[in-house]
Formats: sequence, structure tokens, C-alpha cells
Amino acid sequence: MPNRVASLCLLAACAPAAPAAPAHPSPPAGRSVIVVVWDGLRPDSIDATDTPNLARLRAAGVDFTDQHSTYPTLTMMNAASFATGAFPELTGFYGNVLWQPGATGRDSAAKPVDFRQPVFSEDYSVLDALKQPRHELLLVDTLFAAAQAAGLATLAVGKSGAAYLQDTARGGMLLDEKTVLPLALAKELQAAGVALPPTAPNAYGAGQLVLEASNGNPVEFQPVHKLADGISTDPTDAHGSPYQGAIAYLVRTYLDYLLPQKRPRLTVLWLRDPDSTQHSFGLGTRNWHDALRGNDRLLGQILAKLDALGARDTTDLLIVSDHGHSNVSGPPAMFPLRAVRDGAVAEIAPDGHSVSGMVRLADLLRRAGFTAFDGLGCTMLPVAMGIKHDGAPLYPVLTDRDGRICGAEGQHYQVPAYKVPAELPAQALVIAVNGGSDYIYVPDHDPAVVRKATVFLQERAEVGAIFVDDRYGAIPGTVALSAIRARNAAGRSPDIIFAYDHDAAAVVEGPPGTETAGVLSGNGYRGMHGSFSPRDVHNTLIAAGPDFRPGFRDPLPTGNVDVAPTVARILGLALPHAQGRALEEAMVGGPALGEFRVTPRVVHPAAPATGLRVRLPTDLDGNAAALGLTTYSFELHTKALATGNQTYTYYDFAKATRR
Repeated sequence: MPNRVASLCLLAACAPAAPAAPAHPSPPAGRSVIVVVWDGLRPDSIDATDTPNLARLRAAGVDFTDQHSTYPTLTMMNAASFATGAFPELTGFYGNVLWQPGATGRDSAAKPVDFRQPVFSEDYSVLDALKQPRHELLLVDTLFAAAQAAGLATLAVGKSGAAYLQDTARGGMLLDEKTVLPLALAKELQAAGVALPPTAPNAYGAGQLVLEASNGNPVEFQPVHKLADGISTDPTDAHGSPYQGAIAYLVRTYLDYLLPQKRPRLTVLWLRDPDSTQHSFGLGTRNWHDALRGNDRLLGQILAKLDALGARDTTDLLIVSDHGHSNVSGPPAMFPLRAVRDGAVAEIAPDGHSVSGMVRLADLLRRAGFTAFDGLGCTMLPVAMGIKHDGAPLYPVLTDRDGRICGAEGQHYQVPAYKVPAELPAQALVIAVNGGSDYIYVPDHDPAVVRKATVFLQERAEVGAIFVDDRYGAIPGTVALSAIRARNAAGRSPDIIFAYDHDAAAVVEGPPGTETAGVLSGNGYRGMHGSFSPRDVHNTLIAAGPDFRPGFRDPLPTGNVDVAPTVARILGLALPHAQGRALEEAMVGGPALGEFRVTPRVVHPAAPATGLRVRLPTDLDGNAAALGLTTYSFELHTKALATGNQTYTYYDFAKATRR
């Protein structure tokens, strides 16, 4: 088994740092770049039926066939990579959900946020609050800042939080689901008869922005239809994506006013579908198909508008996803798929729907004797928390009879609240639940607690690869955070980042790929990402325009960290802190593929963890061990791409094994 230190040397210490961006000629006059993010789009979702416009664009432009998300494969983590071209070791940002006590502030709806708890960062006002204690949200310069310094107009449109993260310094224009920035743009849109997000005035002082009575809510989501229990989403629902109306408003405002009137030279347009629909209903469902078709219609409108403006020949268009996606399900041998009939879970059906896969880690830790908090209230997820082979629920339904547990008399729940207290006890663990991966913070940095928690994770079959802060040294069965470029020198990184287990070949609803995932809130979901599954890691990147080779398939490994350096190369900007590379081989006049060398690598922990008692997902209290399973390890699969004297590492997937 490879020595851990040697493995890390291959990945990080022996690879030269990315150099400052070379000087490039000024871009042709009027050159513009539009980056359109289809949140959560898997490459295998693209076809001539659901996404004909995107399929044609892929064939006519550049198809990057080995594209990689930044791990953890979360939206805000990758929004930071798009913004900077860097990994979290440099950006210092760990959204979606992160724990940063000490911050104060309100959310975009002007409600106070309790920052003692882990917070969800997809909100411009929450991001502003997180920025205050440490002065900077991102620790390296952004692509938008570089463009603005060069006198280029920038615009971010779309999904709350992710769009704003591109320009947290507020040097350009923003229209997202929560607000419009700056104030002059908000008033300009109003004067043009454009409705604004109803929370937009909260970004300004009292009376600075007043909405008309007729404004309405153009970013309102439609209801997510549920099963008869009123909690579990209905995978058989066919009402369509609940999010397409809001997305269409944002794109319409962009095409009808912002693009022709403001003529931004750099735009990021972030569409929350198919991700949000995949979360709600799962991949392969009828609503998922509707989300793909809706996005594709909007892409057709974008292309038509560029033609109408005569801008097609001066605009480079990149279509990218922040990550892939998987359906949520536990092992079918323990939680077999079931039919849904008359709004309820019915008999076992091989082509049925998932009835498991969500894990409340804080509860499992508590049952094992840890002092753990996750900031969540009582959770009641009668389907997603697991229905076993015999039809019995994994978690019994309990009742808060006097309101002291959940805060409401008579409320039903399966797991109680684990809010972070004002004073943390010694040896506490704080879990920031992120879906396919979770963060564990150890406030007192006790090495013994970290090692004990690591053994617990290794013994839970729901858990996959485990990465631990380098400060704790070599721990059997783990790899250091620095190996995945997730250890931040300023101390912002969690103590432990771990991926939930996945099965890239398992099939639910049609598309392959399932994973276990953490409980994010009181609502169930059927699709998730964030893990180290190849289904989550391998995302979409397509490019077309005057600077890209037509009809070119790029087989080299590429990543989300490469998007900003590539855009910087097109616009003649310097991005000195970028760790990604400009994708020169895909550009007109770029180097031949033979000038690049790609080397697959596998990283293991220095030593496996042994002497374990592995607990199965059906064993909540750890009283029974899986027969004969006592050893844990995992493999981290990477590719090293060398060009000239530079080496870039791409992370393919990580898979745990227990023997």
C-alpha cells in the first residue's frame, strides 16, 4: 500500500504551483463571454429529445468529455471555484452549509440569522454577514473583479447565493432571486416595467427602493407535490418543474433588457434547474424531463437573441454545471424499491421508487455516546429515513406531547432537535450537513475526539471516504484534507470532511447512480449531490464561439477551476491566484493534444483502519456488527495532467471498502 506522505507529495507538494496568468493580447474589440450554469446537469442527461439545443451546441462546439467538479461537489463550493479558478484551500470558502459562529446579521427576508448554528449560504445577505468577521468571504481575487478593473461591465443573474458569490464586492450588476444590485439598476428595471424580487428592498435603507403594488412575485416557486403523508415528495408527480417560472423570469429579464441595454462583457447566468427538480423528485422522473426541456427552451431563446443582436460572432458561450447528481437510496437489499400507489408507498417493486437513503448523523453520533449538534430541529421523514424489507419504518414515529422537544405540542417526529447551545461543552462535535458530504467541526481540536469520531465514521456503512485536517497527523483509514486541496491555511476548513457512500451503478428511476445523504432539513428529497461519486464529480462543460474550435471533442481532464482562467484568457485578464488552467487545447490555434500527458493515480490512506465493528444502515444503535467486516480503507482516484513544466490534478472519485 503506498505511503501516505508519498501519495500526498504526488498530489500537491511535488506539483509546481500554478503560475501567474501569462500576458495575452487584448481580446478583439467587443468580445464578450456568457457562462450559463445548468445547476446539477449530468453529461448523460443531454440528448436530442430533452435538450436538442444543447445537443446541437455540443456537436458544433467543444465537448469537454472528462470534466470535473470541485469536491465536495456542492453548489456554493463550486460557485467559489467558478468565481476564482481556485480550490477551497485558497478561497477559504466551504458552502453550502458551514459553521462560522461569531457572524451576525439577517437574511434576504430581513429575518435575524442564528449564526451559532450551521447556516445555509445561498443568500446574498447571509454571505455578507459571513464576510464581516473575517473581512473577506473569498481569500483570493475573483474573475469579476479582474474584469471590472479592466473596465469591463459584468453581470450575474440567477440562483440566489451562487450568482452573488461571483461578485461579492458588488462591483458590477446583479439580478438574482432575492435582489437587484446596484440601486440604480433596480430603479432602471422598475422604470422599464420589470417586476423585481419582492425581497429586493431589503438590500437598501428604508424607503430607498419601493415596489409597486402590482409588482407581485416573479420568482415564486410552485408547490412541490407530496405523498399523502404531506411530507414525502411524490416521484410520480407530473405537474412539471416547480421552478421554471422563476427561472424564465430571470432569463426573460436578461434577454429583454439587461443584455441589449447594458451590454455586459462578462455574464454568469445561473439556472437552478435541473438541480432543484432533481432534489425534489429525483432523476429520471417526469418532472426531471420537464426541467431539462424548460432549460433547453431558454437556451434556444439565448441563442436566438444573440443572433438578433448580431452578437453571435463576438460572443463565447460556455454551458457548465456545478456538479452532477445522484438519486438518494440506501442499499436495495435492505431497503428495496417500492411502488407508489394512491399517494402512498406500496408493495416491493424492482422498478419502483426509493424509500430510504437519508441519514441524521448527529443522531447516530448521539446514540454512540458523542456530544453532537447539527443545528436542526426535530425531523419527521417517514419515507426517506427508511422503510425496511419487512415494510417497517427504520425510525419509529414519536410525539412531542408537551412541546418541550420540538417546540410544538403534539408534533410528530422521528429525531429530536440538536441545536448548538450558546456554550459548547467539551469534546463537542458540530456537524454542518451538506447532503452527499458532511463537515464535522471539533471546536476544541481535541485529537482524541477526532480519532474517536473517525473510527465511528469508518464503522458506519453509510459513510464513504474520510478526509481529516493535516494538523492531526496520519490517522488510519483517512487521507489529509490537503490531498484534495481542502485545507485552508487561514483555519477556515472543517476538521473532518467525509463523503457518504455511493453506488455509481445502482439504478433508480432510470439513470444510474445512488448515494446516501445527510438530512438537511425537515423536508425529504429524492436527489442529492456533494459526494465523491463519479456521478456527482463528472459534470458538464460545453463551449462554442469565435475563440473555440468547432466540432471538437476534448478528451483531456478539465475542471470547474479551469473555467475562470479560460474566460480570463479570452478577455485578456490576469488571474494570478487561479489554480486551474486556461483550456488552450480547445481554443482556436491552441496546442495539439499530444503536448499534454495524463497520468492516472490512486491515493490510499497510509494504513487501513482495522479492528472495527461495521454497522449496517439498519442498525441505528450499533448493537450488531456486520459479520466479518473489520477493516476500512478507500481509494481516491485522480488524474495528473502535465503540460510544459506545469502539473494539474483532477479528482475523479473516491470509494470506500470494508472487508
